[in-house]
Amino acid sequence: MEFFVQENSILRKIWGKGDTIIFIFAGAAAEFALNKAVDWLYFTGRLPADPIGRLFSTVTYARKIIFSDYNTALEHIDKITAIHNTVEKNRGAQIPDWAYRDVLFMLIDYSIRSYEILEKKLSEAEKNEVFDVFHRVGIRMGLTGLPRTYFEWISMREDHLNNNLECSHFTLDLFHQYKKHLGNFRYALLKQGQLLVVPEKVKNLLALGNIYWMKPILKIYKLSRLLKLNNYVRNAILPVKYMNQIKDLDV
Repeated sequence: MEFFVQENSILRKIWGKGDTIIFIFAGAAAEFALNKAVDWLYFTGRLPADPIGRLFSTVTYARKIIFSDYNTALEHIDKITAIHNTVEKNRGAQIPDWAYRDVLFMLIDYSIRSYEILEKKLSEAEKNEVFDVFHRVGIRMGLTGLPRTYFEWISMREDHLNNNLECSHFTLDLFHQYKKHLGNFRYALLKQGQLLVVPEKVKNLLALGNIYWMKPILKIYKLSRLLKLNNYVRNAILPVKYMNQIKDLDV
């Protein structure tokens, strides 16, 4: 059977572990809030109503693509495109291509950053693998202006960070919703996770500070994985209502 992502791919290792996905989730939560096109995410009202659930939905679609056979993965990509086309039709406007690229760029960047935080540094070949998969997703979606290589992506990613992010009233409202849905303790953990994983530009715009009290906790968490206790720790730091999604994070 032909797969969209080869069974031995580093991307399957990255997206097959719930621990790594939680950090991808944290980074995306930060950057989604800053994106200049975040008003599109507010258009249907679903994001502010359930921001954690909507981010889980994004993660779920990415995982379906990564772990499906080739044809099924294409169906999932086409479904994502169709959903966005419907939103565009309802609003009477078009989501800019740079906004789509930003999401792909986030998934590439946080896949790499999260794995390196929790596991080990990736080789250039492995980083190229990560880039290639999401590049092919973008091609299937019909996006224009995509980088052709991983090294082109590095330059474009920096350009997008510098030009497509801002701290707006949407940003403040979305973080208010994060806090409302997570509670004070889990919200503090989210911001610490973001501090560890996001680029400097995002840290500065969100004023996340530079106090990394989560680093020693991360060391304890890594030890808990060796002792097979990490599921108990993970369940304690994520909301109970998302328990089923949490259980499905590990492949």
